[in-house]
Amino acid sequence: MTTPGKDETARGGAAAPGPQAPGTAPAATGTDGPGPHPTAPRTDGPGPHPADGVVERRLHPITPLRRAWAPVAVLVGWAVHDPDQAQRQLSRLTTTHLLIGLAVLIPAAALYGFLTWWFTHYAVTDTELRIRTGLLFRRTAHIRLERVQAIDVTQPLLARVAGVAKLKLDVIGTGKKDELAFLGADDARALRAELLARAAGLAPETAHEVGEAPSRHLLRVPPGVLAVSLLLTGATWGTLIAAVLVPTLLWLATHNLWTVLATALPLLGAAGASSAGRFVGEYDWTVAESPDGLRLDHGLLDRAHETVPPGRVQTVRIVEPLLWRRRGWVRVELDVAGSSNSVLLPVAPREIAESVVARVLPGVTVPAGPALSRPPRRAARCRPLWWRGYGLAVTDTVFAARYGLLRRSLALVPHAKVQSVRRTQGPWQRALRLADVRVDTGANKTVTARLRDADEAAELLRAQAERSRTGRRDALPDRWMA
Repeated sequence: MTTPGKDETARGGAAAPGPQAPGTAPAATGTDGPGPHPTAPRTDGPGPHPADGVVERRLHPITPLRRAWAPVAVLVGWAVHDPDQAQRQLSRLTTTHLLIGLAVLIPAAALYGFLTWWFTHYAVTDTELRIRTGLLFRRTAHIRLERVQAIDVTQPLLARVAGVAKLKLDVIGTGKKDELAFLGADDARALRAELLARAAGLAPETAHEVGEAPSRHLLRVPPGVLAVSLLLTGATWGTLIAAVLVPTLLWLATHNLWTVLATALPLLGAAGASSAGRFVGEYDWTVAESPDGLRLDHGLLDRAHETVPPGRVQTVRIVEPLLWRRRGWVRVELDVAGSSNSVLLPVAPREIAESVVARVLPGVTVPAGPALSRPPRRAARCRPLWWRGYGLAVTDTVFAARYGLLRRSLALVPHAKVQSVRRTQGPWQRALRLADVRVDTGANKTVTARLRDADEAAELLRAQAERSRTGRRDALPDRWMA
């Protein structure tokens, strides 16, 4: 038995999330210094870096239009921060002052956008992607290719019209994605293919010519099915009911229109985000298979081209809302170390979803419902009724835990991805001889087998630590196209 507030932990030599080989450089570093580089780059296009002859490239010429908004955004932020002061200052301005201000602001914004574009370069070496930025203080980011988790190409609506795209990189050890915005749409895909090829260990001269790896179409989610699935989601109806009921009750209690509007508008916005927003973002969801992983294309207005890298998936969750069960639909979500990509399939029949999961986790079979063992009946004293939603199955390849009664979720963690195992007990659980077993993954997430028999949990703790050690020893290297 453990004492309250303490965990029993078995680590078995697990590495911290986002393992890094000894001697490997950090994912991204920056160096600041006043003034531009001693040798200015060529003005007619890409030029060699003066130190090592690496060819540097510039972003798309349309980029200054995007960056020119920064000075305007500063003024808008000041006005929003102190609206009374802004209103007083604007009331003092005459038409002549406004025209003079615009005559100064527009060229200044244009100059800022041009200079930030002019002093931004990127280069690809054998081992890293370098990004140099800065007007007065120069910063060089060194992104090691072996630390890259995913490379996505996204096109916001206006970027699609202009024929440009963003290149976003998920890197181990960074809190947000590094990005190159904007590149020509074809250039972005070509650069992505080159980075993937170099990360896979291909020679530089070969990586530049290999092009994007071929893909094989697997499935496409029809827009009608996506729309119906959103209508059958409890969160959609919950936010809609709240958006109607709460303002009505406030009106009956206060008869104050402004109070009602201040409450109704955020609720309606939340309802739209949970239904219309998801529909726009997940529209035309397409999954294809390629040597560099599963490719996901989706979006009605902003189009995204993402990749689920092989070997980097830490957890797969198969989510089954209550109203989807009669149709046999499920949603598949992911935890990928160092990546923000979290959805594999927004909605699909269970058989198709399991076949896609088998491609993300080779050799893994999703345990069927009868194969999941429930907690002992005395667990009902801790969680009345809800204990029936808990389940556990441990196979040769995965640790599988189910939770939830109305919105059922089955989490699958490959043994090789388990970083640590913990057995925890609260006071009431100790009295009932129950315990939770928690496994931590490299994505800083935890999957819990709840309310197991105390003796079973102790044995599971020991056995899972051994399975994790064996799984890491026999696992294939997490490399692109390896």
